[in-house]
Amino acid sequence: MSLSHTAAEYMLSDALLPDPGGSRAKGLRLELPSDRLLKFVTVGLPLFLVSLAFAREFSAGSQISCFSPTNFTGKQSAYVDTACWDSLVHHGFDAEGQAVTKSLWALKVFPYSLLVVAVLMYMPYLLWRYAAAPALHSDLLFIIDELDKSYNRSVRLVQHMRKVQQASAEPERFWEEYERARRERYFEFPLLERYLTCKQHAHSLAFIYILRNLLLLLFLAATCLYLVFLHLNIFFQDEFSCSIKTGLLQAEPHIPPLIPCKLVFFSVFQLISLSVGGVYVLLLPVVIYNALQLCQWDKGLLSVYEMLPAFDLLSRKMLTCPVNDLNVILLFLRANISELTSFSRLNAVSALREATANKQDIDTVIDFMTLLAGLETTKPKP
Repeated sequence: MSLSHTAAEYMLSDALLPDPGGSRAKGLRLELPSDRLLKFVTVGLPLFLVSLAFAREFSAGSQISCFSPTNFTGKQSAYVDTACWDSLVHHGFDAEGQAVTKSLWALKVFPYSLLVVAVLMYMPYLLWRYAAAPALHSDLLFIIDELDKSYNRSVRLVQHMRKVQQASAEPERFWEEYERARRERYFEFPLLERYLTCKQHAHSLAFIYILRNLLLLLFLAATCLYLVFLHLNIFFQDEFSCSIKTGLLQAEPHIPPLIPCKLVFFSVFQLISLSVGGVYVLLLPVVIYNALQLCQWDKGLLSVYEMLPAFDLLSRKMLTCPVNDLNVILLFLRANISELTSFSRLNAVSALREATANKQDIDTVIDFMTLLAGLETTKPKP
């Protein structure tokens, strides 16, 4: 008998979760994987392409090539290139023969506009980082710690029950007390459940998360519309007619009224705009999916922790509208599942309960630990 008692004691001691070796605060992920991917692509892509455009500009020199008259000297041709690049205005004629002008200035600021796009795409991340991440960090630390502690409390409770059962002269009386304690909910630790219930009625994290995705969706759509505008109005005109007869050169008779010019960088800007616009269009459904995650509960995580006697949000139908802080916390608990040591243990116990012929024998993790400790020989069957 002493050998079986010793074996049961060792099994229960092995079931306890070890204390975390380091601080959990450094390992917590405060961004979902999809949000991290969106931040990397939406901010990194325009910065990467703009850097390539600037590198080409510095290596290739002038971004414009004008066809000056043959009697112009080298300095005069360089002046024509500089003047036409500074003005960047196309002079043409309409169907009635009247002179019209069209500004191509947006091409000059196109690389800088992509820098503005990158800054705008980073703003939703800053909103989340400073408005929601500190509170979420505190919630995750407390909840993860309490979930693991609740599991350890259940194991220690079974250890105590085993000692009481061994010292009891009347086994039947012991199991009567056990069943009465279950009915009167003496085994529960209500702090965690009440905290989660409180989070179910709060909406600050959910509001900031939805606002973050809405801002990102707005900036993505605005960028796509801006690129479409450039393509429809400017990005189909790589040649234009420039006029340098202004100022002191206005009365010079040997200067032609219009000088044809060609944009050297035109194809590069077209490729950059198509790349950014195409990727951003593909990211729009991802942003919408992230926002719609709050429209349904992650009941997989909750159902596993139903094995804890202090956690019965599902069984008591306490889950209402999913757009609240509790659902946001569940999403981030799923992302930080590696920090939740008790999840793998409870998941295994939950799978064992599903595979058991008589599921009433294993209702909570305490029931499973009583079976593990060898108390099932005297436990009355339902």
